[in-house]
Amino acid sequence: MKNNDRNASLAIYLFKKRSKKTILKIITTVLILGLCFTIILPLLNLVPVVLSSIEELGNPNVIWLPLEKSLVSFKAAIRFILPNGLMTMAKSVLYATGIMVIQIFFSAMVGYSLARINFWGRNVVFFMVILVFLLPRQSLLLSQYIFFNHFDVLGIMNIFTKAGEVNLINNPIVLVILAVFGFGVNQSLFIFLFSQFFKNIPKELEEAALIDGCGFYKTYFRIMIPNAVPIISTVAILSFVWNYGDTYYTNYFNPNGGFLSTLLSTTFSSANKDYVMNAVRVWYDVPLVPDMAFDAVKQAGVLVYLIPLLIVYLVGQRKLVENLENSGLVG
Repeated sequence: MKNNDRNASLAIYLFKKRSKKTILKIITTVLILGLCFTIILPLLNLVPVVLSSIEELGNPNVIWLPLEKSLVSFKAAIRFILPNGLMTMAKSVLYATGIMVIQIFFSAMVGYSLARINFWGRNVVFFMVILVFLLPRQSLLLSQYIFFNHFDVLGIMNIFTKAGEVNLINNPIVLVILAVFGFGVNQSLFIFLFSQFFKNIPKELEEAALIDGCGFYKTYFRIMIPNAVPIISTVAILSFVWNYGDTYYTNYFNPNGGFLSTLLSTTFSSANKDYVMNAVRVWYDVPLVPDMAFDAVKQAGVLVYLIPLLIVYLVGQRKLVENLENSGLVG
């Protein structure tokens, strides 16, 4: 009888344990499916909008699939945001890639210095890095704009120019200078990430390199940088995405740069709604253009704009997740 009671108790215990696991799996699956549906639903709603003919936009009978498929919205969006064809997108990609390289190079050096070198005022410098990240960019805009509008560092321009100062507004060199001196898009965050990563590297590596005859710079470039590949790839992805989509610095300091993000934001502003609708009517001989045509062309333009970002995400999303877990943010 005792054995039977024990077997019965064990069976009940195992049944309860399996039931809890099954219920937990069901709840987790439902939550994941609900989250996926919430994320995918806006994309599904785009299908009948961007793939419908202009005349069908706003038709209440169109729910998930358009009655008559058309690529007019994409064609119009490409004419608006890619005036020079793929060269416009290539220019934006090259700009984001160039700024990304600059930010990685200088952020890594600053982060390494803050993490591994004991110098007077290090805590103050680190505090200033965090402060720049916390401050809204608008608070620095006026001083930055005036500085680049009347650019003359320590009076050096007086030696080379008669005017004594140079106006760098609407010049891409401004964006490079901001990245070099740590004021690029979210660059203080990159410095913090590098600093946290280098703090977690064992000091024994530096000591071993010193014994082998490596100096400071050789240790940095030969030992530290190769070990920092995880955080470098993480910062590279974040920097590219944020610089590719930046409209703040590009609008203020290089508005005529012709970057894709700038063209997208200016072309499809609410003030240009009539212009966009009239252009669609003339270009594609549509007698009646509904108000939803503006949103359809705008959403098609967003999808075209996202192509490089989707490629970067598909290529690097696994490394991004793995590297963020090991970047020193935890603990």
